[in-house]
Amino acid sequence: MKYAVPMSGGMLSAHFGHCEQFALITVDEGKKQIFETELVTPPAHEPGLFPVWLAGLGVSFVIAGGMGPRAVDIFTENRIGVILGALESDPEKAVLNHLNGSLATGENACDHGTNDCNH
Repeated sequence: MKYAVPMSGGMLSAHFGHCEQFALITVDEGKKQIFETELVTPPAHEPGLFPVWLAGLGVSFVIAGGMGPRAVDIFTENRIGVILGALESDPEKAVLNHLNGSLATGENACDHGTNDCNH
């Protein structure tokens, strides 16, 4: 299974749509272990592009600080689960905590409240 975590400055980015990179983290769910972490630079941001691009990379889940409802819908349409409000700044720790059921989450960091929020 593969997770995507948007990053800026080496840490989980609160602004999903404007992140610098994605950490693609491949895990063994049964063993709750990380096999591989790859950093990839996303294409230029366009609304609706990242969910389709990440689906093409084999991503099953995205862990983010926040994103708008339109982006969540597009991820869902592409069979990618969305975990929002992640408070852990380290991408690998966020994934491991999610696998162990201990990922601390808060409010969706996207505070625009509109369907076109791209964060």
